[in-house]
Amino acid sequence: EVQLVESGGGLVQPGGSLSLSCAASGFNISLYWMSWVRQAPGKELEWVSSIMPGNGRTYSADSVRGRFTISRDNARNTVYLQMNGLKSEDAAQYYCARAPPRDTAPTTRGQGTQVAVSS
Repeated sequence: EVQLVESGGGLVQPGGSLSLSCAASGFNISLYWMSWVRQAPGKELEWVSSIMPGNGRTYSADSVRGRFTISRDNARNTVYLQMNGLKSEDAAQYYCARAPPRDTAPTTRGQGTQVAVSS
């Protein structure tokens, strides 16, 4: 059974950092595009970052480039999202997905983890 379980969300002040994790099971993450997407209240799902299968090249949305970094640990079968310089507009439910870049309707994704940014 394919499963994605996110963790690491929480409340952080503007300018702060959080690290999200996504533990995958039932498949090998190194063989698939893996992505993070997010959804703020009242808004559509937004693509955030992706990591390519194989060489692990990464891609990020303009809104987070330079602040967020996606990575993976193949041995742990886990995908990460390091978020620095958080802004209020980054507050959302963050989902890990087995999906290529810019896919805003991923069919395989986790239950999500909440990120709140507030002083």
